[in-house]
Amino acid sequence: MTLQELQKQVLQLPTSQRWQLVHTLLESLQQEIQPVSKKRNLSRLRGIAKDANISNDENMTADYVTYLTEKYQ
Repeated sequence: MTLQELQKQVLQLPTSQRWQLVHTLLESLQQEIQPVSKKRNLSRLRGIAKDANISNDENMTADYVTYLTEKYQ
């Protein structure tokens, strides 16, 4: 069956069945597209919480002490 034959048959269906067909087609398209977009979005967030400047707790403590010293002089 060609696309044109299918379209011709679909147009002969009652309105309620055509809406049901449209709904089914849209759901199938969304299921195909959603996993790809979710994977892409999550990959862009990878490493967002990392801070390259912080190497250990001692450096953080020293930086904070320096900050407080300069602030209250």
